[in-house]
Amino acid sequence: MIRLLARVFCLSILLAAPVVAETTEVRLQLPQRARLDLTGRRSITLAPFLVVSQEGSEGVRGRNIDVQREFERYLLKLLRRDTNLKVLPSGPVDYPVFDSEKLAHEEDFWAALGERTQADLILGGSLDFDIQDRTGYRTEEYTLPYDGRTYQRQVLVEQTGFEYDILMQVFDGRNGKILYSANFKDFQSLDGEQADPLKGMFENLYALEDRIVNIFVQKTVEGTRVLFGK
Repeated sequence: MIRLLARVFCLSILLAAPVVAETTEVRLQLPQRARLDLTGRRSITLAPFLVVSQEGSEGVRGRNIDVQREFERYLLKLLRRDTNLKVLPSGPVDYPVFDSEKLAHEEDFWAALGERTQADLILGGSLDFDIQDRTGYRTEEYTLPYDGRTYQRQVLVEQTGFEYDILMQVFDGRNGKILYSANFKDFQSLDGEQADPLKGMFENLYALEDRIVNIFVQKTVEGTRVLFGK
């Protein structure tokens, strides 16, 4: 009877024990469908982006960059390079309000802009670009050369942070209704207290590039999947 109880006890432990399976992590190329349906839409115009704030860009290496101009020039290049949309000039644009949330509901304004430019789509939005002094002390290990002992020390690290917040809005050029709206945010840190703000700005844009293009075209993104073996 004792032996029988011992066998039952051992069997219950084996059944309760977790089954450890072999796992393999693989990287896959996954298609990501465009955020907008471009059926019947072949042209787009770029409305001037509103600059919400542009903090810290003045006085850095004597540079005072025009965030709006540099961003729109980059965006035009991106649309022409990575989409099949015909990019039409918007000409002078006189906004009825300068609040992005309120402007999104000005359907008559967007419809009139679409009629004037003859564009199927209108791309607009707002920009928030912030330059931050990230200089501070960091803890690092230091090994003494004469006896090999290691200890912690505080060192001053000069860094500049660049933060970009872009509101992308796409409107129907026929009726002025908003078709898509999303925020794209990125932060980059570059060594040096006086890092070039223009370089920091474009580091942000390069990081966001695939997401911006994916509004209009299908993109392939890389992802990881875990496969479980027996």
